[in-house]
Amino acid sequence: MNNNPKSPTADLQQQQLLLRMEYEYEKEEFKRQTETMGIARKVKRGLCWYPVSPGRSYYNSLNQLVIDITRTENKEIEHSFEFGRPVCFFHQSLEGKMKYMNFIATVSYADEERMVVVLPGAGALAELQTPNILIGVQLYFDETSYRAMFEALEDVIRAKGNRLAELRDTFLGTQKPRFRELYPVRFPWLNNTQEAAVNKVLCTRDVSIVHGPPGTGKTTTLVEAIYETLHREPQVLVCAQSNTAVDWICEKLVDRGVTVLRIGNPTRVNDKMLSSTYERRFESHPAYPELWSIRKSIREMNGRMRRGSYTEREGMRNRMNRLRDRATELEILINADLFDSARVIASTLVSSNHRLLNGRRFPTLFIDEAAQALEAACWIAIRKADRVILAGDHCQLPPTIKCIEAARGGLEHTLMEKIVQQKPSAVSLLKVQYRMHEAIMQFPSDWFYHGELEAAPEVRHRGILDFDTPMNWIDTSGMDFHEEFVGESFGRINKEEANLLLQELETYINRIGKERILEERIDFGLISPYKAQVQYLKSKIKGSSFLRPFRSLITVNTVDGFQGQERDVIFISLVRANEDGQIGFLNDLRRMNVAITRARMKLVILGDAATLTRHPFYKRLMSFIKKQFIIG
Repeated sequence: MNNNPKSPTADLQQQQLLLRMEYEYEKEEFKRQTETMGIARKVKRGLCWYPVSPGRSYYNSLNQLVIDITRTENKEIEHSFEFGRPVCFFHQSLEGKMKYMNFIATVSYADEERMVVVLPGAGALAELQTPNILIGVQLYFDETSYRAMFEALEDVIRAKGNRLAELRDTFLGTQKPRFRELYPVRFPWLNNTQEAAVNKVLCTRDVSIVHGPPGTGKTTTLVEAIYETLHREPQVLVCAQSNTAVDWICEKLVDRGVTVLRIGNPTRVNDKMLSSTYERRFESHPAYPELWSIRKSIREMNGRMRRGSYTEREGMRNRMNRLRDRATELEILINADLFDSARVIASTLVSSNHRLLNGRRFPTLFIDEAAQALEAACWIAIRKADRVILAGDHCQLPPTIKCIEAARGGLEHTLMEKIVQQKPSAVSLLKVQYRMHEAIMQFPSDWFYHGELEAAPEVRHRGILDFDTPMNWIDTSGMDFHEEFVGESFGRINKEEANLLLQELETYINRIGKERILEERIDFGLISPYKAQVQYLKSKIKGSSFLRPFRSLITVNTVDGFQGQERDVIFISLVRANEDGQIGFLNDLRRMNVAITRARMKLVILGDAATLTRHPFYKRLMSFIKKQFIIG
């Protein structure tokens, strides 16, 4: 990436252009999928539930008309429905054609098999309750998120003579980040690099970055920094790219006794998180019963209005106006109480644009997972803050970008990455990792982190078996394995390699001993960069009687699905095997960094060395393993 920064405005205009390309591409892609892709394929990809059964409808505490939706089949398929995402409903005509209903709804809450959907009005509800039709629901193109990002970029470009303009020029221009002098605070329970990072956050006037490689306790450090900041400030805003990341950090803060107000619904259902949501807090407020009965009266009067005489209607209209005024008064009162009593307001970056946060400012904004967020999404929240703390690791997975030209043009270069490269004084690197055996850590440390990582003493030599090697590469070249292409979004599959992986897994389970695995809950992760390989492995495991007792201890997923997770034993299937040395998106080495660093004690890589080692990374990785251990 170019180290000579363009003018901040030119940089942001380039972002606008690239984001527009991504927007057009995704919109076109959605249209194509909607028109050409069959229901079964959409269901398989987690974009659609079909058939679904509409349940009870009611007004929720925020006075929105909602309906419960349950999926009745394919419950085991992972899906992409979550809070805030737009959806559309359809039914199948007699000729088998999908007929879309003419309204867009929004997900308020979703778990494995049930979701609550906010409807635009009673007409939509009537359509859903049409008798004798089979209904489905699918994700709709997310116009709202794009609108929020475009609006934020526009605001930042136009900013003049205010704090936003200063932050823009510090992050993207030549201004240096400033720090105040403070006496360092001691945190005996943190290591030196974590302690230094928290102190840098406390001294920051503009921007600070907590760079957390795998297993280095980034969340622990961030929670400590937030907790310590709250001794100095009344309230902070905490955001992340995904709902899951917001939940994770909120849980840790709630455990520390911090009052959190969570805008949006959590992805994992537990009472600790649900009781922190805005919706739950709103309905447990002492003034809520009065508000609820006023809203009920307004709805009932609305129904009667159509039937009454002119005089009756006039009287009702006046009464309704008075009730509406009182309802608004109560809403303002409840909101003021909720926001005044919360120390942390938490949401995804896009949800920080929520009407509830209109006009609110925060002394400090913390953004977790900043290396996975588009720059434009970060600016949505930055507009509300006086200083910004970014946490993440730009050497792991980047944001998901669907348009290749936009990615190549620089859309995948995040704000965090730019600041790391141009403002090194703002960066704190966490250097002690608590996850991996030293040997598993060493290669990624040398390649991605200038050899600066060290293993904590308690994990340095962790292993499952005596006389075992922490890393193996099982070279499949010469075994006549072949990759097959199975369509653009599922990529490639190599069945022989998958079968070999499962054989190796069985052998390793036998070596450890079945009873020991079940007793000690030793867990396994099977990773492949390709969805088709993941699905094939899942189906083979389902049919294996040998693996049945261990199913709860085996997770199979793509690299993206494993971000942020760890397992005792990791098997990686690299899939690619061809004459030309083509390795597709295995060229994105950040993916491999994530895959390798999921393993605590044992890492087994399966791959065709003849294909892969034409790339310097895989060549160096293989020779590293060869030198230290054995190649299968």
